[in-house]
Amino acid sequence: MTIAALEALTFGLGRLAEAAGNAGHRLCLLTGDRSVYRHELTHLAPEALDIVDVDTTDESACAAALTALPDLPDLQGIVNSTDTWSIPGADLAAELGLPGPDPTAVRLLRDKSRVRNLLHEHDLSRGRALTIPADPSAAAEVLREIGLPAILKDSAGTSSRNVWPVRDERQLHTALSQAAQRPFTGRLFAEPLFSGPVYSAETLSWKGDAKLLGVLSRQMSPEPSVREEAAAFPVALPDTELDLIQHWVGRVLKSAGHDTGFAHVEFVLTTEGPELVEINRRIGGALVGEALCRFLGTNVYDAMVDTALGRRPALLETLAAADSAPGSGPGRRPATGSRPGPATGFVLVYPDRPGTLTGWTGLDGLSAFPGSPEWYPTAAPGQRVEHLGDQRSCTGIVLAEAATAELALHRALSAAGSIRPAITADGQG
Repeated sequence: MTIAALEALTFGLGRLAEAAGNAGHRLCLLTGDRSVYRHELTHLAPEALDIVDVDTTDESACAAALTALPDLPDLQGIVNSTDTWSIPGADLAAELGLPGPDPTAVRLLRDKSRVRNLLHEHDLSRGRALTIPADPSAAAEVLREIGLPAILKDSAGTSSRNVWPVRDERQLHTALSQAAQRPFTGRLFAEPLFSGPVYSAETLSWKGDAKLLGVLSRQMSPEPSVREEAAAFPVALPDTELDLIQHWVGRVLKSAGHDTGFAHVEFVLTTEGPELVEINRRIGGALVGEALCRFLGTNVYDAMVDTALGRRPALLETLAAADSAPGSGPGRRPATGSRPGPATGFVLVYPDRPGTLTGWTGLDGLSAFPGSPEWYPTAAPGQRVEHLGDQRSCTGIVLAEAATAELALHRALSAAGSIRPAITADGQG
């Protein structure tokens, strides 16, 4: 029997293939670019999964590829762990009569402006969204309807692309001028810019019951760029704040119509409580999935497979039993040891200039650092690196372990500081 994956996150493919096997199925990956999974495929045996090369931006081509599988009658589910392919994945599951989310609900979550306004209507956000033309002429409307500070975004953007925080009128006009020159996946919109550190709530839901697995810290670059620099899991927040976030994220997911599966809910922890950044109906990107696996001491991708098969994730029962111990809960480590794994921190490594990546210096010295740091490359020598303002220019990630997220992040920062991407600038040999 087979479980198909319509693309996947850069990391976690090996964990997903293992989870499919644990459920008695074989994983089949549909992809338009195998190089995205270069690191994962290097560490997997060729027989670990099947790969179908297809233009995954063409939904009809994906449907044809699935129906052409030799064991199609045994196709049991479609795993869809990305934002870009969430709508096609939901449509394909419905078309083939497989378990899956309501495509209408998925379309709502892919529209950040609609989600913002929905939460505003439910008194879950102090701000609302305003769809605007990508043109400097929209400045007056933004000032009148949203005010400053504000943030301009692509309603269906990913990887921090096409995001402009603006704190004065000069920045607003500059942002609108730049937006006029950019392609958008969705539509440009403006919303209030909330002040405070950024976190994400990692959750798993089944039929409307959301479980907070923990809170991930997120270190962002200085403005005006908004690229992600580092993260750690699980954040040790006071019990009162964890309980507040658990209650808040449950209400947010219910209002947005996400009732089953993983969610990666980014939020700003303001002086007046959490304010949503966006909802991703998937496991967190980068190394969030790996962080969850290590801290919870299990392959959390088993829950992704359970959801794709239309059954309650066994992980929820395991967590319920563990959390019944005194002092337990998301982000807490009880004396009973029901959270057996380490905390983790990871740091994204960026070049300081655009050009062609020729390699890295410092990788051979990682073993000298505490925390058993590991290197996860996201680019390969010979690859051109540009777009320094967002995650597309990340060349790799350093992950380290410790007893707490704070210490793990310190270790990861220390180790990552020794790594330098070697870049050949344009026009140089």
